[in-house]
Amino acid sequence: MPRYAPEPAPNHGAPRRTGILLVNLGTPEAPTAAALRPYLKQFLWDPRVVEIPRPVWWLILHLFVLTLRPAKSAAKYAKIWMTEGSPLKVHTERQAKLLKGSLGEAGSADVAVAWAMRYGQPSIANSLDQFKRDGVERVLVVPLYPQYAASSTASVMDDVADWIKRSRNPLEIRFIKHFHDHPGYIAALAASVRDYWAANGRPDKLVMSFHGVPRRSLDLGDSYHCECHKTGRLLAEALGLDGKDYMVTFQSRFGKAEWLQPYTQPTLEKLGADGTARVDVMCPGFVADCLETLEEIAMECKESFLLAGGKQFHYIPCVNERPDWIAAFRELVSTHLCGWPLAASADPQAKQRAAALGAKS
Repeated sequence: MPRYAPEPAPNHGAPRRTGILLVNLGTPEAPTAAALRPYLKQFLWDPRVVEIPRPVWWLILHLFVLTLRPAKSAAKYAKIWMTEGSPLKVHTERQAKLLKGSLGEAGSADVAVAWAMRYGQPSIANSLDQFKRDGVERVLVVPLYPQYAASSTASVMDDVADWIKRSRNPLEIRFIKHFHDHPGYIAALAASVRDYWAANGRPDKLVMSFHGVPRRSLDLGDSYHCECHKTGRLLAEALGLDGKDYMVTFQSRFGKAEWLQPYTQPTLEKLGADGTARVDVMCPGFVADCLETLEEIAMECKESFLLAGGKQFHYIPCVNERPDWIAAFRELVSTHLCGWPLAASADPQAKQRAAALGAKS
């Protein structure tokens, strides 16, 4: 077997293009146990996701997890599946198209925009291969996780690095590591909350639920916990909330080890039991609605809160395709494209920033 993958035929007269690759977590091809099994196997075998010694985890994964969980997960996916497919896939694809259009309107129509999934299809490798065939020579990789975590963002970096190792003539690569405190993202989150409250009234408590990670990751130096709390603090400030008006919690615990606390579902149950009439829950760690937001939060957690004694539960959707988020997204990628051909024209303000940086240097 060749050490390196074959290269596309050279086209010396073609322009050197710039590309942007949006990467989200992943999704099965269908809401069935048969489709969930290979997806979960790829996801849960990633050593970034589960840091258990490989021989022990192999036995647990194959003897228990992959025999029991696919059917349960498939039933959850079936509740939220859209006509076009998984919500995460649908929203990620729409965001890529809208970002491409926004860049074009700002003067960078030649910047290619594609999307991929870390687990499932389209894969990162296939998307990078397609960029090569299309004459793209430099790529900004954007993991769609606002807060950095080794189990999410770094896993994308690993997969890109593996692709580079297999390439005889790899592309020039940049990454966006995180955007948890980007002013445009915070502003889009705040606007989404204000819009929801204008239409539905205000809650007694706003719960900001982030995806959980093992508590051990914080002790080992992962910045995720701090970045989640910074997002929460900045969002609260933008909304004019004080400490009694909101909470930061962590969802999606897996296994018996301690994860970041407080846990979302038990927190909501306590709020309901303590007489909190209405809670609104949002998920600022996701830019697109998915299984964890639409089923776990909007369905499971809603039921738990109401059964515990709460009266009203409202889920505030992710930013998805909001125009203010797409505008902020364009600004974010334009900043990281600075110095590459066409980068300055991707955003009217980017040219000014580039000129200012040049003057300072």
